Amino acid sequence: MAELATLDDPKIREVNGRHGDDHGVNLGLLRALAKRLKTQHELARELWPTGDSAARLLAILICRPKAFGRAELDAMLREARTPKVHDWLVSNVVRKSPHTEELRRAWLADPDPIVASAGWALTTDRVAKSPEGLDLARLLDDIEAGMKDAPDRLQWAMNHCLAQIGIEHPGHRARAIGIGERLAVLKDYPTPPNCTSPYAPTWITEMVRRRG
Repeated sequence: MAELATLDDPKIREVNGRHGDDHGVNLGLLRALAKRLKTQHELARELWPTGDSAARLLAILICRPKAFGRAELDAMLREARTPKVHDWLVSNVVRKSPHTEELRRAWLADPDPIVASAGWALTTDRVAKSPEGLDLARLLDDIEAGMKDAPDRLQWAMNHCLAQIGIEHPGHRARAIGIGERLAVLKDYPTPPNCTSPYAPTWITEMVRRRG
């Protein structure tokens, strides 16, 4: 914790604060520290309860994802309220866990929009990598009914899933584009030059074009 405190940069903290994060540690330096520490699961377990975001990010980098139980991961996700900790926990830990599918199902239906956004992120993975058993039409129904008025993080996750369905599954592409056009979510999102807009119809069309 003392070493993390020495790495805290007020300017980085200020920039991160604009995006809802509350740490000031350069992520490259954080990864270098994790590389030096290597895997230390018990240290990760000690760092997480501190509540410090930099410590939690470090814990994510040095833990053994498969060593966490289902209830433990559920509790950790509900405690991970800042965007970076939430995203890293889902991407680097939950996705590598034997409990991924069980948590995906539970979180998808959770009334907490932050928790539900993790369920949608995991569902997007399955849409792209292992769609067998998913009811894509039902997912599109849920997106059509709930995305427009969803809180930001949940809306973003649902929109990503909508785009992924349209990109990966030609049989559902027209409907996915139609939903995106009707709801117009992120249609006016500021997109830098040479980057693809997150507006689902544009995103789908561009990714399909690139794949030829």
